[in-house]
Amino acid sequence: MRVEPDARQSAEECSALARMTRSALERAGLTVSPEEATHPAIIEAAHIAQYVLRTGPPAPERLARLSGMVDRARSDITASPASGLPWSARLASPGPHLERSVVRALKSIPDPGGEPGTTHSSAVVGWREHDEAEIHETIALLAANWPAVCDELRQILFQIALLDGPAVDGFTDFTVHGAVFIRRSRLTPDSDGLPGAVRFAEALVHEGAHTRCNAASVAARPFLRPVEDDGPMVSTPLRLDPRPLTGLFQQMVVLARSVLLYRHLLAGDTADSGAAAAVQARHDQLALSAADAVRTMTEHREMLTDHGRTVLEDAAEVAQARVR
Repeated sequence: MRVEPDARQSAEECSALARMTRSALERAGLTVSPEEATHPAIIEAAHIAQYVLRTGPPAPERLARLSGMVDRARSDITASPASGLPWSARLASPGPHLERSVVRALKSIPDPGGEPGTTHSSAVVGWREHDEAEIHETIALLAANWPAVCDELRQILFQIALLDGPAVDGFTDFTVHGAVFIRRSRLTPDSDGLPGAVRFAEALVHEGAHTRCNAASVAARPFLRPVEDDGPMVSTPLRLDPRPLTGLFQQMVVLARSVLLYRHLLAGDTADSGAAAAVQARHDQLALSAADAVRTMTEHREMLTDHGRTVLEDAAEVAQARVR
């Protein structure tokens, strides 16, 4: 994996992860097809199967629960209507595997404090007709301005889930790999004049970069050398709480790709639109954050594999460039 997208490598990683998923379930006596093995709910079942099998042969009731999870996932695959997108990704309705993932995400973020009784939550919500129109516009924007990233996202995204609530702007979760979660408000313009299609395009590129990093680190070559626990905790541009180096590395890739997205937009029709100033301002903000991530990662360069150093060099090249 590099900072620039690559649809062929993405497809190879997806195939490798599907084989791992099928193998984990087969050890628990469960069989799924290669196509089913790419569904996030099936992948969740494979993770649970691996956990259950670590302690020896599972009890019959645990196997029955796993079998039930696979059956429910199959029903979801069969019942989910085609999204009408130019991608195979489905516009996800609320479902148990997605809801469990949101619970995990909420547990991982710092407590924001605030007034007693104030709710700080997020939940998966259904897609409205207006939302669907906006994502079609978003995909058309990506296809016109950065076809390579559009082709890669077509390979790696299997479910796109909308979130409602202030707690989480967006996230990925390797336990339900292939699903991305994005706050519904990203489909609408912001107060600075950045169009909804641009904001959602950035969110897809952002979560897609996490998805690629997760897959590549397991199915291809690792980016960081093995360390005890999580290794050193460092400050990062996108989180208030200190993060392990794996988190910093992924943020660096996310930021570099996000900068590239805005450079493609600035080189295209967006440069002549009423949103040009907002697009330029967002580019400049992301470029500063990318440079910050590169500086911190460079301070820990010895923790990277040769592959990781190559990606660091890619990100440094993006962060050092200037576009006006």
